[in-house]
Amino acid sequence: MMSCEKWTLLAAMATGFSVTFVTIMMTATTATAQNASRPQPDQIEWDLSDIYPNGAAWNAAKDELEARVAGLAVHRGHLGDSAAALREAFDAIYETEKELSRLYVFAFLKADEDRRVAEDQERRGLASALLSEFGEVVAFVSPELLRVGSETIERYLADEPALAKHAFNIRNTLRQEPHTLSDEAEQVIAATGPVVQGAERIYAMLTSSDLPFPKVTLSSGEEITLDQAAYSLHRASQNRDDRKLVFDEFWGAWKAYETSIGQTLDTHVKAHVFRAKARRYENALAAALSGDNIPIAVYQNLIAAAHRHLPSLHRYFRLRQRMLGLDDLHYYDIYPSLVASDRTFGIEESEALTLASAAPLGRHYLGLLEEGFAGSWMHVYPQTGKAPGAYMYGSVYDVHPFLLLNHNGQFNDVSTFTHEWGHAIHTMLSTENNPYETSSYATFTAEIASTTNEVLLQEHMLAQDISDDERLFYLGTALEAARGTFFRQVMFAEFELKIHEMVESGEALSGEKMTRVYESLLRQYHGADDGVLAIDPAYAVEWAFIPHFYRNFYVFQYATSIAGGTMFAERFLTGDERARDDYLAVLSAGGSRYPYELLQEYGIDLATDAPYDALIARMDRVMDQIEAILDK
Repeated sequence: MMSCEKWTLLAAMATGFSVTFVTIMMTATTATAQNASRPQPDQIEWDLSDIYPNGAAWNAAKDELEARVAGLAVHRGHLGDSAAALREAFDAIYETEKELSRLYVFAFLKADEDRRVAEDQERRGLASALLSEFGEVVAFVSPELLRVGSETIERYLADEPALAKHAFNIRNTLRQEPHTLSDEAEQVIAATGPVVQGAERIYAMLTSSDLPFPKVTLSSGEEITLDQAAYSLHRASQNRDDRKLVFDEFWGAWKAYETSIGQTLDTHVKAHVFRAKARRYENALAAALSGDNIPIAVYQNLIAAAHRHLPSLHRYFRLRQRMLGLDDLHYYDIYPSLVASDRTFGIEESEALTLASAAPLGRHYLGLLEEGFAGSWMHVYPQTGKAPGAYMYGSVYDVHPFLLLNHNGQFNDVSTFTHEWGHAIHTMLSTENNPYETSSYATFTAEIASTTNEVLLQEHMLAQDISDDERLFYLGTALEAARGTFFRQVMFAEFELKIHEMVESGEALSGEKMTRVYESLLRQYHGADDGVLAIDPAYAVEWAFIPHFYRNFYVFQYATSIAGGTMFAERFLTGDERARDDYLAVLSAGGSRYPYELLQEYGIDLATDAPYDALIARMDRVMDQIEAILDK
């Protein structure tokens, strides 16, 4: 795996991590695959012919790219010859990479339409293999640049204006000299891509197509297959007996695979730890944060901030118990809305609400949204075999973003919609303002683009002339966003850190042991020992359900981002005249700056307490508003 950010991204593609660094942005919401018994509107599909007109064109492109990838070896040993030779090599590498991104994205999206189609899965595998080969071929670049030396490289950058678009990535490679290996070692690590890919791909196939889900009969008499979509829908039931039934049966099904899924995650963690050791990082966390140059203090301070603010989370749980009229609160009581709402939202209304709530971001931003809505960029509704969850994929630089949704018509789906379109507009702004070489932005800034949109949507709904009950519904949604996007993601991040540290200390992992670790965190975060919320140990297998654990210290960025996004949103809403310019500057910078430093420049330092304190202050204000309505 190369040190340059772009090559790191492509190596991630090749290893099957669903490209979470920049180009595929997953929602933090629960997966929503299709429950075949539930009818859906006519499918709205993306038009992949914008990438390739058909499979034959994809095959021809693959054959041509195989030759181009092999031909990149001609630049080996010549990076130090001259500024012109360095420019020629980097131009060829990045142009090839751009076309490989196109090849992979088509295969990835096509495979996610229906994961049961073997031909599409094979195409994705072929694209992954070619990306892995690309990584091997260009593995010489980092060690060779270091041998040439920063003094000579800086002279070349000064002498050759056409190298300007490569300067950031070249300097980023030089920055990581302590973790760059020999040519041979770099090639060996690059060649491990298909092997490392195995754990995540087995997990994805097992959980999306092979894991058998139980049938249950709800209190209404309706019999459902309790797959991921049905779980997501019915865990929020207003009927408590149904919620408990859903939790008992759904997590019982996962418990039967605790051992197997434990092995896939253990294998993934060990692969991550191996690569960190091979590159001489202090630990796997340091390795994961190094590419984007994010201080470890950010991760550490985030966990500390969540622990410090647990009293506000526990206040929310007690308020939830009061509003639901319960004598006690259990884990299966988290998801029903505090006030029931039978309002549904179609895609057209989701678009309209996203446009209205994004008004503070300006006319250009709204114009980009309108352009996207007018195109065939989305795959909208759940269907059998379709990939769960939601994401935005923006790696095809000279086309446009693509969005996968599983829209069920609930307000949560509207929130997911505006979340993913935040990523899409971020991509469009970055593409407008950057060459391909620096257009890929870090997840650390990406999730600010999405969570800011969510906060603006919440505030837009609350600004309407609505009844107390509807206001309570949206206030409750805001609280649930804080719980789910901040506290829950920090809990995930702490779990991920703990299991990595266990492997690094030589401890053996198993599914059963992971369940014990996860249960301990569930109890701490939910105040189980203080009587706030009861945790049934049977539900602690939930860790096996979280695909983000196969994406190497990824989830913490949801939590940092809702804090940063809240700070930006509150600046918009309080009339800060510089807020829009600062926000759009962050989005337009793409990957031309280190993300932590970029945010710091515009007033958000995620290694300090201020962003987290601001988020929780908003959460406390929302609870104040709810209690004021309840106490009327």
